[in-house]
Amino acid sequence: MEQSDIPDWLKSSDDYRPGTDRDGFVMRSMLSITSVLAQLREVRAQRTRLSPTTAVRLSGCLVCVLLVSLARNYLFVVATLACLLVRMCLLPRKALWRVASGALAAAGLALVVSLPAILIGQPRSAITLATKSLTSVGMVLTVAATTPVGELMDALRAMGVPAQVILTLNLALNGIFRLGETALEVLQALRLRSVGVNHHKQASMGGIGGVVLLKAERASQDTYDAMRCRGFDGSYRTEGAKLKLKPVDALWISLLAALVALFVVTQRMV
Repeated sequence: MEQSDIPDWLKSSDDYRPGTDRDGFVMRSMLSITSVLAQLREVRAQRTRLSPTTAVRLSGCLVCVLLVSLARNYLFVVATLACLLVRMCLLPRKALWRVASGALAAAGLALVVSLPAILIGQPRSAITLATKSLTSVGMVLTVAATTPVGELMDALRAMGVPAQVILTLNLALNGIFRLGETALEVLQALRLRSVGVNHHKQASMGGIGGVVLLKAERASQDTYDAMRCRGFDGSYRTEGAKLKLKPVDALWISLLAALVALFVVTQRMV
């Protein structure tokens, strides 16, 4: 009977000990996604006796953003910014931090974009653009931080926005939240299954993006099939869609009218 020698590599014991690696990149990605999802969940209606209805709040925000963007007098922009700062002082600490950081980031980006104007000797244009960005983004973020998604959809319906637009916004917001949870689960699985040292962690973001993209495509197809099976006819009903004003809304409408009057007066001063 012939005997074959066993190779030496089969006789040696396997003692594989993977090197330690840092997972700071994955953890930072997970924390950023978790913070965004937490912001979507933590939106609460900040109501007081002087709080207007959602429709008046949203309409006033849109009018103010339009006036600030059209203003040619810097005095009007500063006056609107002062009113915004007073409103921001009444926000909770977390909401105030999110609004302030987002508005300052927009103003900084506007300064970077208008840097050529500063270099050619027109700093006033750059400062005006940054102030307008700070005011407009601050107002939008303030409304977003104090208005739940459900009330926002009801306000849009009461303002006469087409039902298809409201349905698209509602599905988009729900899809963003679910896709964020999917990305968080994929990052958690990547962190648990990582073995050894990986010097190309950024390359994994392409695979995570592909998984999220496939999940989005499948979710959209499932939503389309469900709407067809249930005989969707294009109508989208929401509770409380009728426009109901409160007595305090007259005060806010008066303040908005005063702001419009200030806009007209300051434009004539240019």
